[in-house]
Amino acid sequence: MFVYADPVSYWDHRKPVHRTRAVDTDEIGRTAAALLDEGGLRALTVRAVAGRLNVAPASLYSRVSSVDDLFDLGLDHALGADPAMRHAVDTCELTDLMLAYHAHLTRHGWACPVIGMRAPRGPHYLRLSERMIALLDELGAPDPLSAAYTLASFTLGSALTQPMAPSERAAPVDAEIARRYARLHAEHPVDTDAVFRSGLTALTGTALTRDDTDGAGHGGARQGPR
Repeated sequence: MFVYADPVSYWDHRKPVHRTRAVDTDEIGRTAAALLDEGGLRALTVRAVAGRLNVAPASLYSRVSSVDDLFDLGLDHALGADPAMRHAVDTCELTDLMLAYHAHLTRHGWACPVIGMRAPRGPHYLRLSERMIALLDELGAPDPLSAAYTLASFTLGSALTQPMAPSERAAPVDAEIARRYARLHAEHPVDTDAVFRSGLTALTGTALTRDDTDGAGHGGARQGPR
């Protein structure tokens, strides 16, 4: 299982550029995202990125400290390069924004595990977080930050489990162990989009009335916006 070695993100320790021909971080992010789209988490290494950019691996270390930074750059690049997400962040209301984010995470299946490693702090993710919080504040949420945590976590979980939907439909349920589950499972269409929309509607309604500013609710002050 892949784990981050360093909880500090690239955005907290960006290296100054000392060479006029240093590798551009936008190119690094674009290449990292492409490798992740093609081969998942295991495909992203310093050597692989260097090979795509036709530079020596040592050259990348003028801009990044480790492969952890490549995940940060690739994650943020993928969000910023998605035209549907750019449109959603700029113009959409809350429901359509979260639907666009869910679709983005589903298209880039590696993004959810990367976000699960440490909170994203790149500029595109910060704009998404700011938009979510602003919309929730405008809708009158008593605690917009905790509400944003709740909606983001639900969206991440839904996108992460969406690929197993065919298995949920096909795998039989033993009625002797789970009678009600077996009966309902046989009748249910397992429409993942409908399930996500229904959950999003329910959670949004709760978020607009629940006050978690004491830190006892989801997130509190302990985690950053996803």
